Amino acid sequence: MITNFFTLTVLVAFALARRTCKVPAIGGGEDDGPAINAAFKKCATKSKIVLDKYYVVDSLLMTENLDDVEIELSGTVQYTPDIAKWSPQSLYLTYQNATTFWFLSGKDIHLYGGGTIDGNGQVWWDTYNNTHDSGTAGGSSTTFARPIPLTIGNATNVVVENIRQIGSPFWNNFVYQSSHVTYKNIRINTVSYSSSPTANSDGWDIYRSSYVTVEDSHVNNDDDCVSFKPNSTNIIVQNMWCNGSHGISVGSLGQYAGETDIVANVSVKNITMLNAQNGARIKVFGGNPDPESTVGGGTGFVRNITFRDFYVQNVDNPILINQCYSTNADVCAQYPSKLTISDVHYYNVTGTSSDAEGNVVVDLECSATCNDITATGTHLIAGGNSTSTEYICKNIATQDQLDFNCTAPNS
Repeated sequence: MITNFFTLTVLVAFALARRTCKVPAIGGGEDDGPAINAAFKKCATKSKIVLDKYYVVDSLLMTENLDDVEIELSGTVQYTPDIAKWSPQSLYLTYQNATTFWFLSGKDIHLYGGGTIDGNGQVWWDTYNNTHDSGTAGGSSTTFARPIPLTIGNATNVVVENIRQIGSPFWNNFVYQSSHVTYKNIRINTVSYSSSPTANSDGWDIYRSSYVTVEDSHVNNDDDCVSFKPNSTNIIVQNMWCNGSHGISVGSLGQYAGETDIVANVSVKNITMLNAQNGARIKVFGGNPDPESTVGGGTGFVRNITFRDFYVQNVDNPILINQCYSTNADVCAQYPSKLTISDVHYYNVTGTSSDAEGNVVVDLECSATCNDITATGTHLIAGGNSTSTEYICKNIATQDQLDFNCTAPNS
């Protein structure tokens, strides 16, 4: 009986033990990508993968079909700055011509460890500054790919925490067709060391995904801190510090004619937004008569969005709804946006604007009537030499539920 019990205990312990794949680094500037891919294939189930070295990655990381896998990244993954190679090699993800260096996919995945993902973006920023080769609304292009350092795609139950990201050529993180994804304690720093500015360095872009949380993170970049792309639902963004960004943005939406874009059930709270173009923003393309348009004309809705405890300092547009985003004013007037916006709430948006928009601190302009737009606890001071504040509203049905007095925009 004792022998049987001992045997059973050993078998249970063996069954519970997790295989560990520790990835060596070749060194000498050689490509560690194949070794990393091999480790993920070997340890794809109930395993742990250790990345504790400095890795040079010159080949696409396709880490798919993972199931109950820990990834301890305590070293550095640095992608090579080879535009000619990465443009055709990076994985094409269709939306806004986005591509990625690393596609992480599966279920029950935990990525952690205090390590660094380095996009080596300077060469992309310098090249882009000379060529301006981009897609619509600052997307990537098919001739000059700017890969995303980490994409969580076709995945469920993923946690990414305690990771540093630097130098992304494009968006830093892409949540692609996934659900129940959480990021926490992520530090993003996208800063150029030449006269060429960084470009489109969003902290997070969420697309066709639900139940995503981004929290307790620090972002220093030049574009959206977090962006809710088409069909993002049930999202929480909280406890964020964003500097130099374009805000926490719903959108852009309505870019593609014939497509229905939905963003719903979003909670944004406890945000510090510094030296930014926008604070709490909704951005939607105008309409377009071309049924094949990639510059507006899509349909859909924005619904149940809450911005709470949102502090701004030196921000051009602290609160903004723009339904003519990246659209010529004449076109937008003739073909207004087809998306509807409703059930949007601002609680305790406070701080100071810059002087970029004069004394305007709130600009809510809807193409058609926006319903159930409310604001309480708004306390915004116009920056620069402004001595008063102005709140612009257009087609807002519930102006009596705003705690400021609206004026119409200049025609």
